[in-house]
Amino acid sequence: MKKSERLNQMLRYINQKQRFTLRDLMDEFQISKRTALRDITSLEEIGAPIYAEYGRNGGYRLLNQMQLPPISFNSQEIYALYFAMQALRSFSNLPFQVSFRSIHEKFINELSDSQRQDIERMQNRVSFRHTEQTKDSAHLEILLIAAVKNIVLKIDYQKTHQKSTRNIQPISIYSMKGYWYCQAYDMSKKAYRVFRCDRITSAEITDIQPLEDLNEINIQNAHSLWKPSEQAVPFKCLIGQAGVDQFQQEHYPSMKLIHETETTYIVGWYEPNEVDFIIKYLAGFERSIKVIEPIILKEKLRQYYSDLLDNI
Repeated sequence: MKKSERLNQMLRYINQKQRFTLRDLMDEFQISKRTALRDITSLEEIGAPIYAEYGRNGGYRLLNQMQLPPISFNSQEIYALYFAMQALRSFSNLPFQVSFRSIHEKFINELSDSQRQDIERMQNRVSFRHTEQTKDSAHLEILLIAAVKNIVLKIDYQKTHQKSTRNIQPISIYSMKGYWYCQAYDMSKKAYRVFRCDRITSAEITDIQPLEDLNEINIQNAHSLWKPSEQAVPFKCLIGQAGVDQFQQEHYPSMKLIHETETTYIVGWYEPNEVDFIIKYLAGFERSIKVIEPIILKEKLRQYYSDLLDNI
């Protein structure tokens, strides 16, 4: 990182922190003590009101917050932002109804001529291929706000020909294979569930007291919250390397990979009313998978293949 960039970031760091030590700067910016001292001198020279506090618990203090310069990005950061924006192109619905076109136009307008030319050349040399969003999800914004602010929602949920009303506490939302999903705690069933967002036909805020222990849960560890019911059916499938790669791209909270000697398996569970779903999911692995148990699952998968052949 160039010194000018580091000083710019350091200004923002100390402006937010107010009190800091040399060790803070050394750890945050991966610099030596000597460099940290030189940087503090440089900041003072450009007018940063830094006050040194001596003694055992000494350090530095910012006398008052500064008016910071506008944020600027180097070429690598601009490329990274442009790549990140391409992910928005797949979705007709986004939280807060932000469209790719408006963001893209604002981004391009803020670039210098040379940076704009670089982006145009990149567009001709990089292909972004996405799974298109297949159905609209009208309530992403309220689902995300509820997850962030720890709010319980009342939703109407349409599944096949059955409609139900649920009180849920959203934990997170994510996109996979062209659909938006909401991980949530179902207050009525007292269980964790995943809801397809396009099947949520209405959503409104309630006065129901949320569960406080869900506050710190995020999308990375929310999968560990899903527990089987007493009627859940455990399963185990042998899986090849091609299947392992596919599993890592798409799997669900109720399943995981395990390794035994030199063999890999998918193990998990499914509820009795989810048998059709699990059959279609396993069939997607084609020859990369072999059902070990239960026998009834193997028979149903065999029947599924047989029905496919009958329709050819």
